[in-house]
Amino acid sequence: MASPPNPAVPSISLNDGNSVPAIGLGVWQTPAGDTERAVSAALDAGYRHVDTAAAYGNETEVGLALAGAASSGITRDDVFVVTKLWNSEQGYDKTLRAFDESLDKLGVDYLDLYLVHWPMPMVNAYVDTFRAFAHLRERGRVRSIGVSNFESEHLKILIDETGIVPAVNQIELHPLLPQAELRELHATLGIATEAWSPLGQGSLLEQATVVGIAEAHGKTPAQVLIRWHVQLGNIVIPKSVNPARIASNFDVFDFELSEQDMTSIASLEDGTRLGPDPRTFNFTG
Repeated sequence: MASPPNPAVPSISLNDGNSVPAIGLGVWQTPAGDTERAVSAALDAGYRHVDTAAAYGNETEVGLALAGAASSGITRDDVFVVTKLWNSEQGYDKTLRAFDESLDKLGVDYLDLYLVHWPMPMVNAYVDTFRAFAHLRERGRVRSIGVSNFESEHLKILIDETGIVPAVNQIELHPLLPQAELRELHATLGIATEAWSPLGQGSLLEQATVVGIAEAHGKTPAQVLIRWHVQLGNIVIPKSVNPARIASNFDVFDFELSEQDMTSIASLEDGTRLGPDPRTFNFTG
């Protein structure tokens, strides 16, 4: 029997009246063969938010896990499901076709959140793409629409051209790259901040400051980093295929980081970007 959702998990309110559980399972770089088991383990542990993307090649397996969860009493409406449009499919008509393909693979009839994966400024099709997103929302096929990896100038153009403020911007965000300026803009505009690579792709799990804080709280370094995101108000999507770690990453609501802990973690900032630069990334393969 699956665990019920953890009542301590906060929900982040979105600017369209919807809300999203603050912690979800990310499946970036999770092999398709491991994805169904990982998502099933997360749902058993109480997660009710799963984040995938067309480019990850595992939407089908996420869908299989969602279908399998029905035997434990977890319905489609219980889980906040997110996927992303890949770069090669930007443009109004291509977006609509790609959306249908993602829904077919996921085996669902609507999405909770659909994201433009990258702005692709050299292609410059994200405005038309987002207009297609708005059309899908108007038809009730997706509840919330947002973006991923958008910088301030991309957000400005998108909002000016469409009149729609994205519900979410999912960006690389961890203590090495805390994105304070972009988070401040999000707060001003009413955009929820979501963090990918929240643990610095594992690079921070052995960092002395993080390890010391974890030891002081009797927690793991990963739990400390996830708690840091939660206390900043970020949506966070740690990934793992290990059921014990998946459960551990969700168990962050019985302690609180002190102001000094938060300051110490903030001091790790050095501007390191582990993923591509959104201003120059134009890969469509």
